[in-house]
Amino acid sequence: MIFAYNKRAHYDYLILDKIEAGLVLTGQEVKSVKSGHCQLNGSYAILKEIIKKNKQVGTEVSLINAKISPYKYASKLDQYDPGCSRKLLLKKQEINRLRGMMKNAHLTLVPLQIYNKNTIIKVELGVCKGKRNIDKREATKKREIEIEIRRART
Repeated sequence: MIFAYNKRAHYDYLILDKIEAGLVLTGQEVKSVKSGHCQLNGSYAILKEIIKKNKQVGTEVSLINAKISPYKYASKLDQYDPGCSRKLLLKKQEINRLRGMMKNAHLTLVPLQIYNKNTIIKVELGVCKGKRNIDKREATKKREIEIEIRRART
């Protein structure tokens, strides 16, 4: 079941690769997402370097700007921030592959959808490259032609 879908990602970016990641949420956030109160518009993911005592320990991936509304029956609504960053769960190999892809080209990690997989909430991340206005116009023109072809067939 898909809880949130990022329509703008397919319009604004060329999706090169897709990766599935787990999402760290609190109890009230899980209930809010399952009731459909989340948005991915304008959100993105970043790679953070973890440094302790002047030494790099590792890398983690965070989801930024994803809005998850507070659950209306939760008790602590005053302290809740709907736009806070949330940690994504990926294996070390996947993080290293993402880091390598991000270094070589100017790419962005964009969440494409939030969905349910065996009672676990997952995020599908797209490794994307930004489209120019010319590319967007071509995509719109292609979509309109396909719609006209479908209408002509029926």
